[in-house]
Amino acid sequence: MDSLQEIKARMKGLVKAKGTSSHRKVGFIKIFNKLLIVIILVISTLIWARLADGNRALIMQHLFDKHFQFASLNNTYTKYLGDVLPLKNIGLVKDKTVFKEQLQYKEANKYLKGVKLTVADYYLVPVVKSGIVVFIGDKDDYGKTIIIQQTNGVDLWYGNIEQINVSMYDYVEEGMLLGEVNGKDLYLVFQKGGEFLNYKEFIK
Repeated sequence: MDSLQEIKARMKGLVKAKGTSSHRKVGFIKIFNKLLIVIILVISTLIWARLADGNRALIMQHLFDKHFQFASLNNTYTKYLGDVLPLKNIGLVKDKTVFKEQLQYKEANKYLKGVKLTVADYYLVPVVKSGIVVFIGDKDDYGKTIIIQQTNGVDLWYGNIEQINVSMYDYVEEGMLLGEVNGKDLYLVFQKGGEFLNYKEFIK
């Protein structure tokens, strides 16, 4: 006959197994609900677009004629429905190296449509504000440039960057490592709705 200790151990094992199964079921239901909401939104939009030519034209105008705010949409989606990739926390998506810094510089001077910051040699540039990477490439007078569409609707250009640590369409968090400055000059340009903004509104 089993001892009392062995019976208790078996009971704990059964409870733990049931708890794990229940937790998995709840997680699956949450993922299914998110997927269902997205499908309903997409189908509703398609039906609304087909009801009248004006509706379709309105959608096309916002998608192609205007500067669509992917970062704001992603921020709203994450706030109410959670991450787009619900399984990323179980090892399917690798996290980037931990790096949580604020922008630091020695002096700031107007440069073309933005500002030139004097920083330390080969300064590691942090992301100023969370958003989505929408451009990586060369720009005249700015060198290798990364543009992040921020959640506040402002596009921020980071110029003269090398050893880039991000990829196109990455969602980057504030303070995350963006890349390394080539020398001592970091160029920043703030743009919204096709207009260039005064850097003094953002850089103190």
